Amino acid sequence: MTTSEHGHDGAYKWIALSNTTIGILMATINSSILLIALPDIFRGIQIDPLAPENTSYFLWILTGFMLVTSVLVVSLGRVGDMFGRVRMYNLGFAIFTVFSILLAVTWMHGTAAAWWLIVMRIGQGVGGAFLFANSSAIITDAFPENERGFALGINGVAAIGGSFLGLLVGGLLAPVEWHLVFLVSVPFGLFGTVWAYLKLRDNGVRTHARIDWAGNISFGVGLIAILTGIVYGLQPYGGHTMGWTKPFVLVCLFGGLAVLIGFVVIEVRSADPMFRLELFRHRGFTMGSLTALLAALARGGLQFMLIIWLQGIWLPLHGYSFEKTPLWAGIYMIPLTVGFLLAGPMAGRLADRYGARPFATLGLVFTAVAFLLFDLIPINFNYWGFAAILLLMGLSMGLFAAPNTSAVMNTLPASQRGAGAGMLTTFQNSASVLSIGVFFTVIALGLASSLPDAMFHGLTGQGVDPAKAHELANLPPIGSLFAAFLGFNPTEQLLGPDTLNSLPQDRADFLTGHTFFPNLISGPFGDGLHLAFGFAAIACVIAAVLSWLRGRDAPHARQSLRAEAAEGLAGVGELAAMEDGAGSPLPGAPSSSAEPAQSA
Repeated sequence: MTTSEHGHDGAYKWIALSNTTIGILMATINSSILLIALPDIFRGIQIDPLAPENTSYFLWILTGFMLVTSVLVVSLGRVGDMFGRVRMYNLGFAIFTVFSILLAVTWMHGTAAAWWLIVMRIGQGVGGAFLFANSSAIITDAFPENERGFALGINGVAAIGGSFLGLLVGGLLAPVEWHLVFLVSVPFGLFGTVWAYLKLRDNGVRTHARIDWAGNISFGVGLIAILTGIVYGLQPYGGHTMGWTKPFVLVCLFGGLAVLIGFVVIEVRSADPMFRLELFRHRGFTMGSLTALLAALARGGLQFMLIIWLQGIWLPLHGYSFEKTPLWAGIYMIPLTVGFLLAGPMAGRLADRYGARPFATLGLVFTAVAFLLFDLIPINFNYWGFAAILLLMGLSMGLFAAPNTSAVMNTLPASQRGAGAGMLTTFQNSASVLSIGVFFTVIALGLASSLPDAMFHGLTGQGVDPAKAHELANLPPIGSLFAAFLGFNPTEQLLGPDTLNSLPQDRADFLTGHTFFPNLISGPFGDGLHLAFGFAAIACVIAAVLSWLRGRDAPHARQSLRAEAAEGLAGVGELAAMEDGAGSPLPGAPSSSAEPAQSA
């Protein structure tokens, strides 16, 4: 049987890789682009994000995309196994593009606009779930085993690096016109949808089975309940700093856990289960999935903490106005993205040649080191030291991501790659939402312990009436945290014009200037930040141990560098011929159907 019959021909595999990389890059940029763009979006729809009654809008716009992808990705991966991964992937591209257009044409204001954005972001998340669920399986079908690490490395860089590129894109576009934040993905979506429909083909093994409705419904209800509980647990309740004691939150968390336990029972007894529990009998799949979950748990809240650190404290202390901090936060975090772009493909290629375990494990160890280094530098740091740690973080995460994904995908039977890829993505996305809850809770508790006293003395020291200062000092600290995250200076809004007008002009200017609020929260924020980074470092160390315990990789056939270069050039030639309409390799081009040459 020829290589093309296996679906591993030299031209098609690059088409599959490039199309799925565009799709994943588009989806992940959109998953994070709002982190920087939210201040301009809320100004555009004329909603105050710091008002207590609007907190839920802020949280749902922020997390709705991740929540829906976490819930649907396993089910849609399983559907791809049954009805064709390319067909489901193409549908996802189209859905994502339609909802991007609907977001870009938002014309309403106030709460109607907020609800429109939430619902449309959820719809966009459905399209993203189709893309996430099937892209890794399409690549795995298209590439031979000894090249999958490199291919999945490119895709993995798009998946993780895109989440950081979104910060820069959002910072650049939102100040110009907030609608551009959603419009930017439309041309890529239209091009990718048409290209995927015309060029991608199903090479995977179809699994003829019935849809596991009981499993799908119980899994969706359980996971939605838990993630909803996490979202509302971040909001103050009954005089408490956070809402973890709120009855609704407790019902969501424990009720969701009970439903997920029932889901496991259903899957064990199902003839055609959605969640292939037998995959966990393979140590490589189990350890790789747990490792990905812990890495996402450590990494998921990192963006939030770094953005708060930069926007709320460091940039204002260095003379940047609060309105400009979202853009500059994205710019100053570029070293993190550069590290991903450098390490991802290289790590994937090295994992193909020498095995995934050492590179994935080393990446996690260096990630833990980076978290500890963040824990050691002062709140008002020297940027070049901060940039060096960001670069180390990006390199180490890139070193982990591609080898781990490749190792997990290589453990999966051909008929279950969609379901397995969906399970892996669910672990990562769910852990990212949980990470946001953990990081915000740890930081908020740190603020609650020392911010009220610091705020009271800071305000009264500038002549604010003690009664007013006491009132503001006892507001839930999560509001100050959200303000720092959104690049707002809340002092002017909290004090109000009457209080500010009653103060001498120099004191009013100082209270609403660049330094008062950052200096006020820097100490309490630093206390919580130490705990958050310590937690992330511990999670990475545990993940590194599990990564090493995955066992050795199966030996791969290795090519010499000359053979790899020749095959790559032949693949480029074949791709160029196909795109020019020839539909076949160039005359005289080397055949890509030969098996890889063994290295000496």
